[in-house]
This record gives sequence, C-alpha cells and structure tokens, in this order.
Amino acid sequence: MCVSAMCRCRRKLIGARYYGVQPESASNGSSAAAGSPRDTVGHGTHTASTAAGAVVAGADYYGLARGAAKGGAPASRVAVYRACSLGGCPESAVLKAMDDAVGDGVDVVSISVGMASAFQGDFLGDTIALGAFHAHQRGVLVVCSGGNDGPNPYTVVNSAPWILTVAASSIDRSFQSGVALGDGAVVKGVAINFSNQSLTGGRQYPLVFGPQAAAQYAPVAEASNCYPGSLDAEKVAGKIVVCVGTDPMVSRRVKKLVAEGSGAVGLVLIDDAEKDVPFVAGGFAFSQVGTDAGAQILEYINATKNPTAVILPTEAVSDFTPAPVVASFSARGPGLSESILKPDLMAPGVSILAATIPSADSDEVPPGKKPSAYAIKSGTSMACPHVAGAAAFVKSAHAGWTPSMIRSALMTTAVTTDNLGKPLASSTGAAATGHDMGAGEMSPLRALSPGLVFDTTTQDYLDFLCYYGYKEQLVRKIAGDARFSCPAGAPSPDLIASAVNYPSISLPRLQRGKPATVARTAMNVGPSNATYVATVEAPPGLTVRVSPDRLVFSRRWTTARYEVSFHVAAGATVSKGYAHGALTWSDGAHSVRTPFAVND
Repeated sequence: MCVSAMCRCRRKLIGARYYGVQPESASNGSSAAAGSPRDTVGHGTHTASTAAGAVVAGADYYGLARGAAKGGAPASRVAVYRACSLGGCPESAVLKAMDDAVGDGVDVVSISVGMASAFQGDFLGDTIALGAFHAHQRGVLVVCSGGNDGPNPYTVVNSAPWILTVAASSIDRSFQSGVALGDGAVVKGVAINFSNQSLTGGRQYPLVFGPQAAAQYAPVAEASNCYPGSLDAEKVAGKIVVCVGTDPMVSRRVKKLVAEGSGAVGLVLIDDAEKDVPFVAGGFAFSQVGTDAGAQILEYINATKNPTAVILPTEAVSDFTPAPVVASFSARGPGLSESILKPDLMAPGVSILAATIPSADSDEVPPGKKPSAYAIKSGTSMACPHVAGAAAFVKSAHAGWTPSMIRSALMTTAVTTDNLGKPLASSTGAAATGHDMGAGEMSPLRALSPGLVFDTTTQDYLDFLCYYGYKEQLVRKIAGDARFSCPAGAPSPDLIASAVNYPSISLPRLQRGKPATVARTAMNVGPSNATYVATVEAPPGLTVRVSPDRLVFSRRWTTARYEVSFHVAAGATVSKGYAHGALTWSDGAHSVRTPFAVND
C-alpha cells in the first residue's frame, strides 16, 4: 500500500501515503517533492521507530547512549501517513490520513501532533478529536501527545475522552556537561554538545557575564538573557558567555545562536526551566546549570580579576535518580472537560534515542563527523509512540480487546513510584498529581494482566457529548445514527463523571456538605472466582466511600457495578484547588488503581 515510487515498502514498512503537503527543502539537503510520503525533518521517523522499530544493535548518537535500540512493539508492522510539512498540518490532510489508516486496517494510530493549548476551542471543532472518534467506532485505538506547553495547568491538548492522551517523563539516563572554573571548582551542568573545547591541552577560556559584554545601548536585562543584538562581538569573541533564562521569550536555541554568532566559544545558561531536558548544541560548547550552581559561577566571576572556565564534554550518566519525573515541558490538565481526568498516562519523553533521517544541519553534526542515523529528542511527541507501541504489545496478546479495554489496562497498572521507591514527582521536586502524570508511568508487562478493565463504549462518548452541551442533532451526525437520543438531564456537565465509564474519576465542582456519587462498571479479564477488595488513598478532609467495597466475579468476562461517594464536610479543612487520590481494587495478585481528582 505505497502510493509513490519514492516509497519502498518492505516487511516492516507495509504502507505509506501522503496528502498534498507543500514542497520543502529536506534537512538532509535533498529536495522533497510534495508528492512523496518521505520524511524530510526526522520527526516522523523518530516516532515511528520508537513505536515499532526493529531491534538494532550498536545504535548511538555520536557515541552517546550506545546500546541495542528497539521500538515498543518491534514485531509490529508500520504504515505511515504524511499529513504534515514544515508549513503545518492541514486539517483536511490530518482527517483524511486518519480515515485512511482506519480503512487500511491498522490497530493503533499514533499521533504526535496537536494544536497549541491557547487555540483549542471545543471537541467537535478539533480535527484529531473527530477522526479519533470515528476510529474508536471502528475499533481502532488513537494515542496522542498531550502537548509541550507545560508546566502550567490547563495546557493539555488532545484531551477528548476517546483519545489516550500521553504526558512525558524522564528516563534513568542523564546527559551532563559540567563547567570547570578557573579556581578548580567543577559545576554540574546538563547538555549534549560535541565541542572539543576541553581537549585542547587543558586550556581555559575567558569567562564573561552577558551584561559585562553588552552592546552599546543594550538594556542589562536583554544582555543577561542573550537577546539578539544585545552582545558586543568584540567583548565576546573567544570567550565563554554566561546568560540567564529569566525571559521565556528567548529560547535556548536563540541564546546559543546569539552567543555563537557573536564569536563566543561557549555558552553557560543559568536557568531552572527545562534543566531536566538536555539541549542538543552540536559542535558548540554549551551547558545549562540551575540557579544555585549559577550563583556559584557568578560569584566566581565577580570575585576574580580574570575569570576563566572550560565546558566539559558530554557524559552519559546511567542509573540516574530520581527517575522517572514529569518533564517540565509536559502539558498539564485539566483539559477541555474537567470532568475527564487528563492526561491519561505518562511515558518516556526526555532524551529519547531513536532513528532519524541523516541530517546535514551543522547545528547537530559534530565537526568531522558524518550525519547520524539516530537522534536524541525530547517532547510528548516522543512519549506518545512509547504508549502506542505498548498498546500494540497488549493488543498482540489480547486481540479481542476494545480500544478502551487496552487503555484501561495501561492506566490501571501504571507505576506511581520512582526508582528510589518514592512517589512520582515533577522536575521541581513537587509531588506529581493526576493532572501532571495521569494514572502514572506506563508498565507494558503489567498491562498484559490487569485483572479488571473499564470498557468505555461509544454510547458513553455520545452521552458525554450530550452532557457536555452539544445539541442532539449534531451528536446524531457525529454518531451517524439518526435515531440517537440524548439522555434525560442533558446538557449537564456535572453528570459526565458517571456517564463515562472511565479508568479515572474527576469531579470539578464538589459542593461542601453535599456528597457526590460516581458509578463505575468493572469487567473481570482475569481468573474466575476472583474477589477484589477496595482500598482508598484520600487527602485529609475528603471522605471517600465505596459501595460495595468487595467485588466478586464467578468467571471471566463478567462485570460488577460499584459507586464511589465523595464528601467534604462544611467545616473541613481541605487544600485549595484539586485534591488527588486513588481507589485501588486488589485480589491479592492484581492491583487495579483508579486515580481521582476532586475540586471543591
């Protein structure tokens, strides 16, 4: 199923389509025609190989992260649908690509695309949400990236309840590029750079803070942040520049280009933001340090007549702790509907090694090296295919499971502790909540045997649209069923939590002194004659009761309904905003965890 002579299908790649994307210049220097499904920037190649790449021994990125590379479901086949170009992703192309994927018979769709959180309006005005709904109707699971607009709340995208929405986490490997100061101190930093600066006989370079090298009339704040045009080339040439990141409008890439363009031999960035995400600086010496380490560097500069430093080569540190943590950029919930807890799940999305197209971009290729067939990238775009691969892995073991059963298995078996045995946290060290990580870090092997699943049906989603506020006539068009009727009481957002049999619970408007009850139906996919007992983790001031608190299943595929009551007494002391907790069902062999978020 290849639609272009420029596309070569084989046992792994069994299909490739394109959708009239505009001609563009590929990053490898070749000319890419509009009529080709070939990747020209590496994003699609990276995500596809993450989801289903075959095992390749000795993969590395210019010597870093060397080892065997493989996708989440290495035995799976891949069909690619090129709906985007450097100019963007036309809505018509995205929708046609999704429809074609479903028509071609794929089992899982992985979409590392999404609009900026500031522009999302409603579910039925979102092309990806529409395409994903129709995919669900046909039994196809759609997995989407949650976006990179974090860490602020209300930034998650692709948050329709029929989409599996993925957040990004770090892994237990860090790429560190320290800074050796002239006084002998070594400051820890993070980056990926291939400069040979530290290999020139132990030479130290002059070290200067941005304001000390400011261009004439440049404001101090701009020179501090390495604004374009803010540095004096004569004062910077041959030196390592120190800049801060107090202005988010100037990205790390821009700062690097400003310093490099001014003749600097290196850049030390002082910024806590995204310090957990190594910046790939290519052959330019770069290191990012936190504010505490930055204070040490600035103190050294101010106390020394001729301060010097050298940026050390990048070193991969394995067994890094703590890990995983929620990536700083990972978009946070709540989503468009606060009655659905989003994101759903967290997966590796920081410093991910995967295949790419060979790049001729001098920013990425070390001096004297050939372009690499692998790249290290970060983003929820990288996390999404991890989950898509895991979903395909579960599907291969349970071919008859519905998309929502697979999602449920991945969510209820997710891990909520790091490699130190402590509760998962964000990059700042604060405890991670359901709005940060969803149900937790995915665990594909555990998802093979979840014990219980929550099967969310198309009827649930149609009722959701009614309760959310869409007119019955519009919902009928979406459903393709002229006989569909909205349930009594619609629209009423407060009824969504019970209307959708979701593997998590969200109550955005719990009234003090007035209990709210949410119903769920669990299906036994484990052994017969199983008894599950409920336990609750709830924050102080929130009372949670489960009825019944024991579920008995005589055989596999049977279901049991239960209700969860949430109550905050009128005079109770509860933290402001959302309170987070979890309900876990256990039969001694399986733990089925359902996170909840309650806002009074």
